[in-house]
Amino acid sequence: MNQFENLSTITNSPSNVVVSSLNLPYLAAELVIAALSTVGNLLVCAAVGMNRKLHTVTNYFLVSLAVADICVGALAIPCAIMTDVGIPRHNLYLCLLMLSVLIMLTQSSIFSLLAVAVERYVAIFLPFQYHSLMTPRNAVLVILVTWTLAFLIGLVPLMGWHKTPPESGYCFFVFVVDMTYMVYFNFFACVLAPLLVMFVIYAQIFVTVKRQMRRIATERGRGQSQEKWAANIRQEMKTATSLFLVLFLFTVCWIPLHIINCFLLLCPSCPVPLPLLLTAIILSHANSAVNPFLYAYKMKAFRHTFKAIFLCCKTTVDQDDGTNDRATTTERS
Repeated sequence: MNQFENLSTITNSPSNVVVSSLNLPYLAAELVIAALSTVGNLLVCAAVGMNRKLHTVTNYFLVSLAVADICVGALAIPCAIMTDVGIPRHNLYLCLLMLSVLIMLTQSSIFSLLAVAVERYVAIFLPFQYHSLMTPRNAVLVILVTWTLAFLIGLVPLMGWHKTPPESGYCFFVFVVDMTYMVYFNFFACVLAPLLVMFVIYAQIFVTVKRQMRRIATERGRGQSQEKWAANIRQEMKTATSLFLVLFLFTVCWIPLHIINCFLLLCPSCPVPLPLLLTAIILSHANSAVNPFLYAYKMKAFRHTFKAIFLCCKTTVDQDDGTNDRATTTERS
């Protein structure tokens, strides 16, 4: 969502468009982010494929998120760099398609995070129904549905909800994509609403788990079954905390750019400083590169598998290692 020409400020008005060379520090940052995002998330996918301990429903959704981030690095960022200088010119539908790519991938990421949050909710609040509801087959079906919905949402501008392009024909985001679509439909309905739902889900999870942990702590002389249940509750808390951090970082990285979009809609003649816009754009793209580092830091199974891949070793996992679908990847070493 790179809505600027290389000027000191930008407005939402297409008059007096001036095109100059691409900002080189911005270009360098984008290329670094693209490389880190592509390589890091390919590593995540490889880790899940190699290590049987990582073959869980939660990680299927994280792989879907990783695939979206790979596409950001390999496809969306190159498209963004081209549209930042107005390319393609005099081709509205190709322009809209290139500008819609990041919207599609962002929406897919949000739906993947929502699927993870719902999966964690079922694990905590419906533990006896978990294995019948959260099957690998159902996870694949959910992923297919989320990608289809994300694709349709991203294509809305191509379906007609866009601006009349300027006479210059340059492909700039704010001169082509309608900000009412970006703010009211994309941000409020498709981004903000799911984020609020996810934060409510995690808040309920944390409150419930903490209450259970306090109750366990007050009980004395509990048997082996209660000890096992207490260990499972602690593991669920670690899992939820790590996955909530993924959601929190996504929110921190993307909200600033959406706030700028709101500002452009509500005050179309007001200038937005280019450095501020560049920072918001780079921050949003950087989110695609941070998750592999987070997994390596917070999740032991991912960390060990990453090490094995770097050392060119084959990860071996016992068939029965006491790991289940509901508490798998987030125990700190």
